[in-house]
Amino acid sequence: MHMRSFSVETVVDEDNTALAVGSGDLEVFATPMMAALMENAAAACIAEELGEDNTSVGTALAVSHVRATPTGMKVKATAELVKVEGRKYDFKVTAEDERGLIGEGTHSRVSVNRERFLAKTYQK
Repeated sequence: MHMRSFSVETVVDEDNTALAVGSGDLEVFATPMMAALMENAAAACIAEELGEDNTSVGTALAVSHVRATPTGMKVKATAELVKVEGRKYDFKVTAEDERGLIGEGTHSRVSVNRERFLAKTYQK
């Protein structure tokens, strides 16, 4: 299996600040939004190989957010696939703004059948 990576970008705006999402009271890029961008990159990294009937769901995320990013600045999250074990995919994730690294960590996803997963979830 060859390892691969995928990146996604966003611009910090009034909708993804800590103030907007309730994770703080400053108008800087929110940690939960950084985490979501990292998950998005990881999901996109493996989406093609999972096929139409399957998707992946996040099962673990451990990240640090080490530098703040102001509104108007671009943020790029990258997920690098480092291990596949059965249906489990492990990633190294990073986020950087136009000035450098702002966060990093690890993320795990599991491949699931869309219909079965939803059916099981809604039986709760």
